[in-house]
Amino acid sequence: MRQLKFITPFLRENAKMISSYLFTLFFIGVAIWFIKHEGAELKSVGPLLSTASISWLTLGILLSIGYVFVHGLMYRAAFAAVSSSISVVDGTVLYLKRNFVSVFLPAGGVSSLAFFSGEIEKKGVSKSQINFASSIYGFIGILSVVVIAIPVFVYGLIEGSIGNGEWFGLLAVVLLIALLFGLYKSVVHKGRFYQLLIRYAPSIEVYAAQFQESTVERRHFLATLRYSLLIEVIGIVHIYIAMLTLHLNPSWMIAMISYIVAVVFLIISPFLRGLGAVEASMSFILIKLGFPAAVAVSITLIYRLMEFWMPMLLGALSFLFKVNKLLMRILPALLMLCLGIVNIISVLTPAIRERLVFLENFLPLEAITASNYFVLVAGLFLLVTAAFMLKGLKMAWYFAVALCALSLIGHLTKAIDYEEASFSVLVLVILFSSRKQYYIKHNSRLRSFGIQTLLLSIVGVFVYGSIGFYFLDKHHFGIDFSWLQSIKYTFQNFFLVGSSDLVPKDSFARGFLYSINISGFLSLSFLVYTLIRPFILRQETDENDLLHATGLLEKYGDSSLDYFKTYSDKLFYQDDAIEGMIAYRVAGNFAVVLEGPVARVEDKSRLTKSFDRYCYENGLKCIYYRISAESLETYLFLGKKKLFLGQEGIVDLTTFSLEGGSRKSIRNAIKKVSDLGFKTKIYESPVPDGVLQKLKSVSDDWLRDTEREEIVFSQGIFIWEELKRQPIIT
Repeated sequence: MRQLKFITPFLRENAKMISSYLFTLFFIGVAIWFIKHEGAELKSVGPLLSTASISWLTLGILLSIGYVFVHGLMYRAAFAAVSSSISVVDGTVLYLKRNFVSVFLPAGGVSSLAFFSGEIEKKGVSKSQINFASSIYGFIGILSVVVIAIPVFVYGLIEGSIGNGEWFGLLAVVLLIALLFGLYKSVVHKGRFYQLLIRYAPSIEVYAAQFQESTVERRHFLATLRYSLLIEVIGIVHIYIAMLTLHLNPSWMIAMISYIVAVVFLIISPFLRGLGAVEASMSFILIKLGFPAAVAVSITLIYRLMEFWMPMLLGALSFLFKVNKLLMRILPALLMLCLGIVNIISVLTPAIRERLVFLENFLPLEAITASNYFVLVAGLFLLVTAAFMLKGLKMAWYFAVALCALSLIGHLTKAIDYEEASFSVLVLVILFSSRKQYYIKHNSRLRSFGIQTLLLSIVGVFVYGSIGFYFLDKHHFGIDFSWLQSIKYTFQNFFLVGSSDLVPKDSFARGFLYSINISGFLSLSFLVYTLIRPFILRQETDENDLLHATGLLEKYGDSSLDYFKTYSDKLFYQDDAIEGMIAYRVAGNFAVVLEGPVARVEDKSRLTKSFDRYCYENGLKCIYYRISAESLETYLFLGKKKLFLGQEGIVDLTTFSLEGGSRKSIRNAIKKVSDLGFKTKIYESPVPDGVLQKLKSVSDDWLRDTEREEIVFSQGIFIWEELKRQPIIT
């Protein structure tokens, strides 16, 4: 038993991690059961849609997107009710994520309100405010159902379409609202429930205190209720549209009764967001209202498609696109690679004759041929550009958009290939949706060089091609070229458009055309490379930058690390609008700054923001290494995260004294060291070579014994000439 004593402290220290694993395993098990249990419903959706009205179904799906958006508005109003502010986008994403996980949580509609608050917290909203706003959102979501349910149930009672089971469900919802309101009052007034809660969970008292101090703004509370009522109305409209989708005679009253019954059972269902319970209750009430069983089930399934499956799908996508920003770079690049391959295959395979004949009524054959060449060239350049897209280059994104647009037009004008054109549109949509992921600057100097090279190449090749065509013997092409024809054919072959009426008769003529084609392809390829090549940071510092940095250190330096900020391994960042500099070093995709900016105190924050923006535009992440405790709050305010590495003690040697009781332990330690024969000696500049030789030997032995290297970045390196000029204490 003694060997098992470690289990209790282990469980106590790792309770959060263990519970997370257990919940994860539980959710995985629930998800497997859920998929097997609902397999029949999933299979029935496809055949059902084949007989439904596509136009009404599309309208219902579009309304589902609006339904999600209204939930975002409701969240924003709920946060405004507790004097907090979030955007509609934040509210919508919060709803999508919570709605998705609620399917796999017990009592998911309520328990999911405790999840995904991290992004909101980062924007300055406290945990207690998030919990309070979420509670208002959940409470009003139930209250709005009752507000609509009571008159509908009264009407159903008069008509005889509402049975005892539905009334018991409504009663359960009313009791739930009363219970939630009672719990709220108990916490606010520190009643019995509050005392019981604090007794068994003392840590909640801090949140409860903030909860008690919070006030609810009436105007925003009522706005939240209005949005919630609008959500119920959209749900009723969904059922009405489901009837229209199946070509039935719709009824608003039937839609209201069936919706309220379904939502009541959704609220009281403790598991899987009412899956099964909603389908059974809605189908049953529709049958009681006069619909055949098959029709009732069909209406229910279409309603669930719009109200349950669509928000769930959007929720899954919200996780997918938030998993990693890199995904939003990989997907467009992968699609562009596929589009490039599609372009090439499309040009190499024969066109559909009927489409081509139809197109010839509107476009000349030369334009159709040129479109084929443009699509082929766009495909080749798409393959190259896709690789640069992975780096997040802004210019690569512009190139990608231009090439996709060219592909779109080319596919339509070469043979009305609307399938390939549709794929081009899809890639364009993905590119525009992920445009914020492409922000890294290109090399402006190299761009200018590329444009100049292209212009010189055009001039040179045009002179070469025009003169060549003009003076070529007629038997090479069967044409006696004029100057205008020479310029035209040179232009077409340089830009790889081709000429259908230009047929070489021998190998010399083919070689001449290939020389112009290859020159054009290489020139255009070099231009593309220079335009999309990323900006590469200099890895060395010139003498002028070093002198300027040294002057700034003498003027604004106030740190013991300032000496190492002008070491040869450092790069210097300067902003023309701010007097100051930042010493850093590039390691991989990181810019590691030694301490912080060297500038006036009031300019340090501005210079830090400027450097952060500079790193962002160049695809770097910045790290500020060994900052002082005094400046920590500044970095936290700028959104940085801290990692505690250690502490250092800094004393003023001119005023430091060993006198006094507080220094007794230090005096005893010094006496003990002195008794062992050790003594302190200060060597002023210039330090004797013999001393430096001994220090070098000690340094090398220590590095060899510890198998380490000198920490040049923040500790310096053993430089004989430099140390000779410094005072040394041994």
